[in-house]
Amino acid sequence: MSLILIIEDAWFTRRTLMKILQKEGYEMIEANNGREGLEIIEERSKDIKCIILDMLMPEIDGLGVLKKLQELNLNIPTIVLTADIQESTRKQCLQLGATAFLNKPPKSSELLETITNVIK
Repeated sequence: MSLILIIEDAWFTRRTLMKILQKEGYEMIEANNGREGLEIIEERSKDIKCIILDMLMPEIDGLGVLKKLQELNLNIPTIVLTADIQESTRKQCLQLGATAFLNKPPKSSELLETITNVIK
């Protein structure tokens, strides 16, 4: 099954996402912040089929991760998952290469449908 990287600083949110994805048979790797996420991406970019990315995190935030992915010319489908509902944030994420944008907390069905669509 597809490998999904979850970059999220909130333990509870990561656990919730992992529980949803595990039921569907996805493999997952988790990172506590953008710096850890980028380290994993550098090591396993060819294996990762999708990234679920939080925006507000310590060390390197979601925008920093998106910028680095763009610099490295990595086209890994990235789903931004955030509580920030501003249209300007959404547009900025999409301009930096995000594939999809979901508000927290996502409905299981919405998350799974989005993952299916971006991995295709």
